[in-house]
Formats: sequence, C-alpha cells, structure tokens
Amino acid sequence: QVQLVESGGGLVQTGGSLRLSCTVSENDFAFNGGGWYRQTPGQEREMVAVVSRTGRTNYATFVKGRFAISGKNTLSLQMTNLELEDTGVYYCHLEGWPATVPVGPSLDYWGQGIQVTVSS
Repeated sequence: QVQLVESGGGLVQTGGSLRLSCTVSENDFAFNGGGWYRQTPGQEREMVAVVSRTGRTNYATFVKGRFAISGKNTLSLQMTNLELEDTGVYYCHLEGWPATVPVGPSLDYWGQGIQVTVSS
C-alpha cells in the first residue's frame, strides 16, 4: 500500500526557514502531480503550492514568493521568511499510479500531516 512519509516540520521563529519533505513509499510510483496543503487553526485545509507532472507550479497568494515546491516522488517545500500565520498542520498530496495499478485514472494519496509552528 502506498504511503507518504512527511518530515521536516517543527518549531521556528518568525523570519526563519523550514524544509518539508514527503517521500512516497513505493519506488515505482508514477507521479502525476502533487502539492502541499495546510490547515491553520480555525481554518479549512487550503492549498499552499502544487506542481504538475510537467513541473508547472502554482502557489497560494499568501505565499508571496516565500516558498518553493520541488521534486516528484520526494516532494519538498522550502519555506523561508516564515510568519506567525504560517503555523499549522501541513499535508503532502500526491497523484499518480502505483506499480500495482498502472492504468486508469490517477489515484490520490495524502500524508498524515506535519506540524509547523512559528513563534515570535
């Protein structure tokens, strides 16, 4: 069963940086796109950054050039100049095909979430 393993969260002061990573458990996973989402206190889950199979990226307005998404089967989010409002749980999402299901619509996978806390 395909799993996503997230790492890199933690506690950082305002203005600091963190790098989140998400690795798919299967070596033969065929990537078809992915992204990072977050749920901040009292809010619904929202898109932070996404990347397509061809490498096209899209960022939420609040990112304001501070974050960069990269990779495929190891999907990373480099976050710089972090603000208090960036505190929340960050989720990795991948679309694609595991080796056991190589055809048909791509499947969706989510990580369990990783805590990012920005303090003043």
